[in-house]
Amino acid sequence: MPGSISRRLYWLGPVFITCSHLGCALLLVTGLGLGAVLWGVALYLVRMLAITAVLHRLIAHRSYQASRVVWWVGSLLAASSGQMGPSWWKAHHQQHHRHVDGQGDPHTPLLARQGWRGFWHSQLGWLLTPDFQPERLPADVESDPLLRLIDRGHLLPPLALAWLSWQLGGLSWLAAFCLSTTVLFHAVASVNSVAHLSGSQPFATGDGSRNNPWVALLTLGEGWHNLHHAFAGSVRQGISVRDGRIVLLPDPTYRFIQVLAWLGLARQLRIPSERALLARAAATA
Repeated sequence: MPGSISRRLYWLGPVFITCSHLGCALLLVTGLGLGAVLWGVALYLVRMLAITAVLHRLIAHRSYQASRVVWWVGSLLAASSGQMGPSWWKAHHQQHHRHVDGQGDPHTPLLARQGWRGFWHSQLGWLLTPDFQPERLPADVESDPLLRLIDRGHLLPPLALAWLSWQLGGLSWLAAFCLSTTVLFHAVASVNSVAHLSGSQPFATGDGSRNNPWVALLTLGEGWHNLHHAFAGSVRQGISVRDGRIVLLPDPTYRFIQVLAWLGLARQLRIPSERALLARAAATA
């Protein structure tokens, strides 16, 4: 369990996300010029890749290997999205995989909830419950002093980015930051909510995880969630099976990791064999 100071610092996360939602009201005053739009889109893409490629596929699942510089820079950029730090993030994601769609899953939309209640809990409501505090923090992240510092100081990167946005373009760019942060939050949350409610299930997983193309579009490949629950350690999530054949799906995060590998910043990319994929798909049939 995180200590009392850590728990207090973690509660600042929902406060910041609430403020980013409220900050979108600035758009009613400022509007969005082309520069602000491009700034917001750039912030969305860079921070989404930090979450998907580094926090999720590298730190949470070790689907590839990378130097600590990639861990540090990726965690700092991901924290600037207001979605907490690497220890909190990995702890909750591991908890989700241990108890997926059952007791102990902090953000399932399916357990003892119906319709909009389940969706609301998974999308946002769970942040306002005791489930927001993780069961235990991951030892590998906690053993790294810089990652631990980023985790406990998770509020500083988004505040710094908000200040930078204001300095670069005034209130219009600050509004773009708030909008980008809010849309990014809900896109990531849709993996937990929408991708457990709607989509296809080509692989046998025994849970509600689904491949959802709209979620995959918003999250640069994370919406192929059924594959992820079937092969959590796969660096590529854009894989499906149709009529007994492997089908490769768009996965920008995987392409980005391939670029990291080409630059010498990533190695040992893990992808399940065709035999394993077809066997898991046959189990569904």
